[in-house]
Amino acid sequence: MNSLPILAPSILNADFARLGESINMLQHSEADWIHLDIMDGSFVPNISFGMPVIQSIRGLTDKPLDAHLMIVRPENHVQAVRDAGADMITVHYEASVHLNRTIDLIQKSGAKAGVALNPHTPVELLKDIIEMVDLVLIMSVNPGFGGQKFIYQTIPKIKRLRQMIIESNAHALVQVDGGVGLQNIASIFDAGADVFVVGSAIINAKDPLDTIKKLKQISRNQFIV
Repeated sequence: MNSLPILAPSILNADFARLGESINMLQHSEADWIHLDIMDGSFVPNISFGMPVIQSIRGLTDKPLDAHLMIVRPENHVQAVRDAGADMITVHYEASVHLNRTIDLIQKSGAKAGVALNPHTPVELLKDIIEMVDLVLIMSVNPGFGGQKFIYQTIPKIKRLRQMIIESNAHALVQVDGGVGLQNIASIFDAGADVFVVGSAIINAKDPLDTIKKLKQISRNQFIV
């Protein structure tokens, strides 16, 4: 696991015809993880990509692959995602019928286990399992589309989650995904986030490498302070 804070660029808005170039850029950047959004067209409206693409990405980088499963019945696909090369596998609370079992499946596969919460799902629902998970992903936009604006009501939610982790003596990392960029990464860090998923702000930047460097610098400065 990388030292904190962790920057995990998302490839959701990348040009998939030039995906290899994007992965190569991230491989040679200061990014810590690469975030993969797996969508099935049922849990969320869009369909993104599956195992062959994950396998191809795995062959192009040694950075940890952070798979975010926006799919129904994620437990049916855990082993395949792991076998394709994912190091972290996050499933949605809202999509998991037997969440404890799914977390156990992920961890037994050798991957780190995460649970994602949609913007209006309260963090308090994780109270009984917070000690089990390696990561909690707070969605700061509604899942399924890139390029959305950060929902600022997420800030107090991050703070409540951080407090819950402290009070439970748990080890879970707090990850935030959606609308994260140069203008708000400091306030998100101050609220208690450890891992920042950044998509459009990097992919659409004139100089993605410089943007990654600046995002890392801002979050590191906050960490030192």
